[in-house]
Amino acid sequence: QVQVVESGGGLVQAGGSLRLSCAASGRIWRISSMGWYRQAPGKQRELVATIASAGSTNYADSVKGRFTISRDNAKNTVALQMYSLKPEDTAVYYCNADVSEFLISATRGYWGQGTQVTVSS
Repeated sequence: QVQVVESGGGLVQAGGSLRLSCAASGRIWRISSMGWYRQAPGKQRELVATIASAGSTNYADSVKGRFTISRDNAKNTVALQMYSLKPEDTAVYYCNADVSEFLISATRGYWGQGTQVTVSS
């Protein structure tokens, strides 16, 4: 009953910037945490950044200082602004939302289908 959709991926040169967006929709009562994860071919999915409803953030060491996560609680959206991109940032980026649905107290995670980010040297 909840859908998560990412957008904004693409091809960019090293040192460039991209902004990823994600929107959650459906029978949403509240969303506690939203975040971005990425997965390169042959590697495990890894955390990039998360943000709680109150605004606290968490970043992977590899992106800290270059990426910024933000959210709009009223619109159930989250964004990832990426600066100074490196070839090693190349991956499929996935949006995650920890959602409490209408009349359901427990939360569970929902994933988007991913958006490709490719950084050329």
